[in-house]
Amino acid sequence: MGIYPVNVAIFTEGVIKRRIFGVIVLMTAAALVFAGGKSDSAAGRTKPAEITVEVFDRGTGGDRSSPVSNNWTKWIQEKLLKDENIKVTFVPVPRQEETTVLNTMMTAGNAPDICLTYDTTFIANYRNQDGLYDLSPHVERLMPDLKKFLGPDPSIPGSDLIYRYRSGQTGRMYSIPARRTNTANYSTFIRKDWLDKLGLPLPKTRDEFYRVLVAFRDKDPGGVGKDQVVPFSWSPQWGPVNSMNSFIDPDISSRDIWINYVIPDSGASWPTMPGIKEGYRWLNKLYNEGLIDPYFPLRNSGDWDKLQKSGLTGSFEAFYDHPYVNTPGIQKDLQAGIPGAEFVAIDCFTNAKGITSKLAFDVEGVHFFIPSYSKNPEAAMRYVNWLARFENMYFLQFGPEGITHDMVDGIPQVKTVTGPWIQNSVLNLDYTIPVNGLYLGSDEKNKAAIVRRFTIRPDLAESAYKAAMTNTWSIPVVPADLSVGGPYQQTLKDKLKNFSTLAITGKPVDFDRLWDQGLADWLASGAQAIIDERAAKYAAP
Repeated sequence: MGIYPVNVAIFTEGVIKRRIFGVIVLMTAAALVFAGGKSDSAAGRTKPAEITVEVFDRGTGGDRSSPVSNNWTKWIQEKLLKDENIKVTFVPVPRQEETTVLNTMMTAGNAPDICLTYDTTFIANYRNQDGLYDLSPHVERLMPDLKKFLGPDPSIPGSDLIYRYRSGQTGRMYSIPARRTNTANYSTFIRKDWLDKLGLPLPKTRDEFYRVLVAFRDKDPGGVGKDQVVPFSWSPQWGPVNSMNSFIDPDISSRDIWINYVIPDSGASWPTMPGIKEGYRWLNKLYNEGLIDPYFPLRNSGDWDKLQKSGLTGSFEAFYDHPYVNTPGIQKDLQAGIPGAEFVAIDCFTNAKGITSKLAFDVEGVHFFIPSYSKNPEAAMRYVNWLARFENMYFLQFGPEGITHDMVDGIPQVKTVTGPWIQNSVLNLDYTIPVNGLYLGSDEKNKAAIVRRFTIRPDLAESAYKAAMTNTWSIPVVPADLSVGGPYQQTLKDKLKNFSTLAITGKPVDFDRLWDQGLADWLASGAQAIIDERAAKYAAP
């Protein structure tokens, strides 16, 4: 029922009526606590509930704006206050240093009310330290829209995706994943104009790809200077995923894949997968022959994007739509400086069976969780539930018609935007917590719109999507309570980066020693304990 302001003048000084007034005050306070600050009144609303929300900071250079102050954040703040009486403040966390920064915040007790991560072992670590809020009792009451949107879990029959990480032992749940609507993952891209100048076709095998790199190095089809040309590079955020995937034993079992998936959300992070060592030996060969970016260990995402735009790079690996999205605008800016230059997708990394095997995403996306010391966990859950409503999700993905998109045959066609309406991440992924990927209300519309959101030729994006979705596999889903990995994650990430870099950049004669020593130290630093726990708790999907 509505809570109205009390006019104390209507009460006498009688004891009974003073008690009645006291009861009304207590009822009002109780109602506000239960509602997390959401309360209408005849004279206006009560003081809003206040929450803080993590947002990934991808830098502000080039075509990016402040992640915490732009037209999108202002829209969220104004509409959320109107709809739910919640005031939200965004807290930036660097995407590439997400786990490190978030760990510091959690330890210091000043993490946001809503935190985001792809790292489930990070969540398990703080779960085991009683550092997270139990979400399970509040799903039906506070998050019904979120539950409906996430829907059934395709990997766990009979269960809803919202409950994927609810413990079978305790019934508690400390994180909820987003729904990934598009499971396309990585693609490989090559300068088609360079191939045309050399009279070469698109490579279809790993060996053909190698010969193309040699031609790029020796013949410099872009005319950039033989001391400047970079035949091959990869996104520093993900690593050389497709090329390394091609070296994994194609007969590997689901059990061995899951057991050896030691570091979630780390791209090519499988040093114990059967066959992967030979992949890194191949990269060592390329490095010593001058076929890969010599500065790859030093690149951050912004520097790497600029390298692709510069026209020096012949090929690269990255997320399947990376060169075609407006931000960072690789293809757009490349063509502005070099008319006719063009990156196209290829599917060439064949494994031992001649198959271009590639990793696809699971339907599970980014996770949100709430620290146990949050002052307003109910308002935080209401916020994510508010985001799951179609009207809010749709606007955050596509924005105002005529400014950020036009409607074409009932499907939004994204426009090139400058200024405060720029999206720092594809489809505002950093703000639309419940969803990873485009969502228009149905799978049919989603598929129709996948390539419509690009301002470059749709056929290029369609080819990249097709390549990423050909011969795919994904990490098996095993509902197990894992506890060992959390404390080791950052150390293992750092050590893997260090020893794999040394192995790639060392002399070929030193490769085995550098790899074997680095791997032994990595295993002794916690990886073996994680592998052992996963082996003990594995259950066939």
